[in-house]
Amino acid sequence: MSDSTQTIAQAPQGKDDTLPEVYDDAPIALSAEHKADQQTPAPQLPAQNKAELAKLERALVPGKDLNTYLKVINQFPALTPEQERELAKRWYYEKDVDAARQLVLSSLRYVVPIARSYAGYGLPLADLIQEGNIGLMKAVQRFNPEQNVRLMTFAVHWIRAEINEYIIRNWRIVKTATTKAQRKLFFKLRGTKKALEWFGDKEAERVAEELGVTKEDVLEMDSRLYGQDISVDVSSDDDENERPQLVLASHEPDPETQLAEEEEQRINTERMREALKTLDDRSRDILEQRWLSEKKTGLKELSEKYGVSMERIRQIEKAAIKKLQKAMTAA
Repeated sequence: MSDSTQTIAQAPQGKDDTLPEVYDDAPIALSAEHKADQQTPAPQLPAQNKAELAKLERALVPGKDLNTYLKVINQFPALTPEQERELAKRWYYEKDVDAARQLVLSSLRYVVPIARSYAGYGLPLADLIQEGNIGLMKAVQRFNPEQNVRLMTFAVHWIRAEINEYIIRNWRIVKTATTKAQRKLFFKLRGTKKALEWFGDKEAERVAEELGVTKEDVLEMDSRLYGQDISVDVSSDDDENERPQLVLASHEPDPETQLAEEEEQRINTERMREALKTLDDRSRDILEQRWLSEKKTGLKELSEKYGVSMERIRQIEKAAIKKLQKAMTAA
C-alpha cells in the first residue's frame, strides 16, 4: 500500500482529469468559498529542519499507531483561504513541490472523518485513511486555484473515489460487484435502508428500479451486507478445491473508530469555539442560550431580555446559525 507521505510528484497518476465514479450514502459538507483574492505568507510546517521533518513524516503512517498519527497531523496548521490559494498557485504554476506538500499535510486531518464514514464495511480504518490520503494527493495534483473553491470542496470527490475502489478491491462480499450498477447498489443500499422503517419485496423492487438492477440483485446484496457472509476459500494448488467459510460480521466497537470519533469531536468543538468568536455579543448569547446551554431559554424570555419581539429573536438566531456554519466550514 502506498505511503501517505510520498511527495506529490510521486503520487499515483490518473489517466486524465476526469472525475472518478463515486458512490456514497451520506453527504459531507466541508466546502467554503474564498472570501478574498489577496496573498498572504503560507504557514511554515512545524519542523524547523530536514531531520525534524523526516521524523514527523515517519509518523504519518496510520497503520503503525493511529493515535500518534492523529496527533501528528493536527500539528500542521489549517490554512486560511488566502494561504491555501497562494500555495495552490505555487504548485499549479511553478510546480513547487514544497507548496504541494504543505497543501497535503494541512489537509490530512479532513481525510480522517471521511474515511471513518466507511468504517462499517469492516476494513481497517488505517487502511481507509491511507487510501483517502492518496485521493487527496491526486486532488492536489489537479487543483486549479482559479476555480474559486476551497481545496477540500474539490478533494472530497477524489478521496471518496479512492476509498470506494479500495473497498471494492478488498471486501470479499463485493468481489462480484463488477458492473457500475452493482457498485452503486453496494454503496447506496446502506443509506436507503436507514431511511426505511421496513425493507421487504416492495422496497427492494423500488430500489432495483431506481438503481437499474434486478430485485434479486438487491435482495442478494442485502443478504450479503446484513446477513451471513459466505466466502469461498480457494486452495492455491487446486482450483476445484473450494471450501465455503462462514464469516459473521462483528458488531463490537472498533477501537480505531472510537479514537477517530473522539478526535473528530475535539476538532469540531474547537472549530465551534473559534466560530462563536465571529458573532456579535447578542447573537452569540442568543445562540448559546438557545442551543448550547443545558437548560434552553425560550424565545419569550430572550425577547424580554433584549426588548425585541420573539420573531426578531428567531431572525437573529437563524442569521447567527448561518454565520456560524459558514465560519466552521471555512476553518
